[in-house]
Amino acid sequence: SISGRQNGFALAGDYMSAASFLGIAGIVSLSGFDGLIYSTGWLVGWPVVLFLIAEPLRNLGKYTFADVVAYRLKQTPVRIAAAIGTLAVVVFYLIAQMVGAGDLIRLLFGISYELAVVIVGLVMLAYVLFGGMIATTWVQIVKAVLLLAGAALLCVLTLAKFNFNPLTLFAEAAARYGDVVLAPGKQVANPWDAISLGLALMFGTAGLPHILMRFYTVPDAKAARQSVFWATGLIGLFYLMTFILGFGAMVIVGQEAITSVSKAGNMAAPLLAEALGGTGLLGFIAAVAFATILAVVAGLALSGAAALSHDLWVSVYRNGQSNAVEEMRVARAATVVLALLAIGLGVLFKGQNVAFMVGLAFAVAASGNFPALVLSVFWRGYTTAGAVSSIVFGTVSSLVLIAVSPTIMVDIMKMEEAWFPLKNP
Repeated sequence: SISGRQNGFALAGDYMSAASFLGIAGIVSLSGFDGLIYSTGWLVGWPVVLFLIAEPLRNLGKYTFADVVAYRLKQTPVRIAAAIGTLAVVVFYLIAQMVGAGDLIRLLFGISYELAVVIVGLVMLAYVLFGGMIATTWVQIVKAVLLLAGAALLCVLTLAKFNFNPLTLFAEAAARYGDVVLAPGKQVANPWDAISLGLALMFGTAGLPHILMRFYTVPDAKAARQSVFWATGLIGLFYLMTFILGFGAMVIVGQEAITSVSKAGNMAAPLLAEALGGTGLLGFIAAVAFATILAVVAGLALSGAAALSHDLWVSVYRNGQSNAVEEMRVARAATVVLALLAIGLGVLFKGQNVAFMVGLAFAVAASGNFPALVLSVFWRGYTTAGAVSSIVFGTVSSLVLIAVSPTIMVDIMKMEEAWFPLKNP
């Protein structure tokens, strides 16, 4: 097993995805202050994990989200519902990573976005099929260190241009793009949208299947608590840096240059690296970002495959009468299916901001998985019908509202207006 501190680094590595690095820096570089909603929302989710989830999960000693929820209830219906919840979150999260990776490979090698997404999907497939859970834990730890180092280096180089005074940087941004970049309301103008997004980011963390899996790799509840402390500190530091990077890209690279490469601003951080340190630094930051994407995608693919093989195939279809070899075979097949799905959807969602896409995954996790998880841990009177209906209703309603929201109807289907007004239902 792994110590609390190591697991804290691995948790931080799992959590600091392409969305945090590429997406938040991108949103900040294009709409200024509003990018902070994502950083704050994602950080505030961790105390929720610490006080509500970390210890009970470790004490139960269960492996997947479905194991925890089905613990005292009828297995079959609960497992089917939980697998649906897990897969919905995993697929949305995967799309975001694919979009980020596609943009990145296109920037580096000048190949088409579609081809880039296919390449990333195949690399991820190879990585998951030949790796496994412990392999990915060490990748996450190394990656967390590299990502923090890369972001810190960019921050120092950015601030060096402004005499190490962030206020000079903000003043320069305001001078160039108006005071609106230092005030809220450019990205999220509707207060209901802000509340909806904030709640999703805050409670979504505690419903993420690939984060929950990590509490299984530590020896006891104390180590589980420690790992959340470490993760929170590292993630908070990282989000402070992405804010500086976003404003740095806005001033040093310029918004026109950023949108000319990626409309959603996903490439703000790599372009900033190129402006500050030439192609060498661009190469390093791009490599770190790509490693980030691969590692997160691997964790996601593992939890998606576990939902299909462990929760559906073994526990439901075979009623627990299955051997390890067969379960592995099903898990591998599931990984292939997930990879193909991720490639297809990654191509479809071209041009979306990756932080925004991950926000949708959090909306699904907060609506479907989080309530079921908390109730199953703390409420003795929780019934099978209650668990199934809370997961299915939460997941399906959030998916339907996303489908009729401006994100899908206006941005992707190019319709005049959407049936539902909120961008983050």
